[in-house]
Amino acid sequence: HTATGRGSRGRELMVEQAMKTAEALSALGVASDTLSVEEKSQLDERGYLYLHNVLTADQLEAIRQRFDEIESSEGDEAGEEMARVKEAGIGRLANLVEKGVEFAPCYTHPRVLAAMAHIMGEEIHFDSLNGRNCPPGEGLQALHRDAMGSTDETGFRVCQSLWILDDFTPVNGATRIVPGTHRSNEDPREVMEDPKASHPDEELVLAPAGSVVIFNGHCWHGGTQNRSQGQRRVLHGCYVRRDQEQQQVQAEWLSPETIGRLSPAERHILHV
Repeated sequence: HTATGRGSRGRELMVEQAMKTAEALSALGVASDTLSVEEKSQLDERGYLYLHNVLTADQLEAIRQRFDEIESSEGDEAGEEMARVKEAGIGRLANLVEKGVEFAPCYTHPRVLAAMAHIMGEEIHFDSLNGRNCPPGEGLQALHRDAMGSTDETGFRVCQSLWILDDFTPVNGATRIVPGTHRSNEDPREVMEDPKASHPDEELVLAPAGSVVIFNGHCWHGGTQNRSQGQRRVLHGCYVRRDQEQQQVQAEWLSPETIGRLSPAERHILHV
């Protein structure tokens, strides 16, 4: 009886939390028609979706400038907050919610939030916001999934957004995705002889700066080698289901000043 009572109260809390999240999403502009039927279908069937012209020209320039300032000022210590995901030869930034209001679209944009809620359900929260700068000659990654293991009885657990700061082209290290693999329980590292090799079904994410690409974190994906002469900067704005622990627990990393400037809806999505 006691166990049943705890379970019942747990369900009540889940309902209460769902209502709060629904209210937060609505306050940030998310509605049932924020994404079209076709866009939702692409997320369901292919596992990823292009959202074009998400950032205005001014927003894009401000984010680029702030990205470069942080990378320059932090030097060798850049990205230390997420040291376990650092790659040799790759510029990494972390904890970006704390480091500039310029990055606010990454956790407030209604189209992005709508995509996350469609994939994982309304019970979501922000996971982390990191930067990746891929210089010439670098960037090749093994195909992998951001969500370790298969889906559970509740469904998908992780979803990623790529905020494209430099055009993704066929030669500058664009991300590759294998469509439909979010519906597979297989891990590329277990079934491919060489996960760094090309996959016959992979597609390059090709999009202009200012775009955002949403992809299900259970999809096979990875960076390719930058064969151009320029850098390729991108932001990774990850979201997870609210019953999953945040990769970077925002409440532990955000200053009182940063939390103080957030709206109630933003604080809820960031879980602070």
